[in-house]
Amino acid sequence: MLKLLGAYGSPFVRKVKVVLDEKGLKYEHEQVVPFPATPEFRKVSPLGKIPAFVDGDKALADSSIICAYLEKTHPSPALYPSDPYEYARALWFEEYGDSGLAPIIGGKMFFNRIIGPRIMKKPFDDALYQQAVEKDLPPMFDYLENQIAGDYLAGGMFSIADLAIATQFVNYRFAGGALDASRWPKLTAYLERTHARPKFAAAIAIEEKIFGGRRD
Repeated sequence: MLKLLGAYGSPFVRKVKVVLDEKGLKYEHEQVVPFPATPEFRKVSPLGKIPAFVDGDKALADSSIICAYLEKTHPSPALYPSDPYEYARALWFEEYGDSGLAPIIGGKMFFNRIIGPRIMKKPFDDALYQQAVEKDLPPMFDYLENQIAGDYLAGGMFSIADLAIATQFVNYRFAGGALDASRWPKLTAYLERTHARPKFAAAIAIEEKIFGGRRD
């Protein structure tokens, strides 16, 4: 049995979950909160981060690694473009989501407003939150607005690029963020389409009950 290790609320856990669901795979989702990571969990995730993944006697960590593994072991339906350039673009957007959007949306907004106060009893830092909303994110949203030319970000297909970007915006909404559709009309419509995909919508619905938040 395939096993996904990681907690609801993580955009990276969600990314892997939707890949598993899009590919129609049966798996167990074990809720693991790494605050702190236990020695047992570090055996499968040496950096103590979620998600981790187990396939029989094989263990992997990091959402990008797990998704790439699932694509190789279960190639249909494909979630990576076959064209070399579009494949590279898909990986670029995955990196943009994982390393660009996530530290801001995740750290300055979602963790700051939701996880810190609820789980770690840390006070909400409004100045940090406003910095993310007013200064850090607008140019990143501008870039995405200019990159959207159709329904998908790369290869004319739903891919890891769309998963990696759209999953971050789920946390943006849970943290109280709302896109200005007059400034970012293509990005707003793109996220509405992507989040409405049946597997994505089902994953969001589970977490909606926990975290709530406004819709994009």
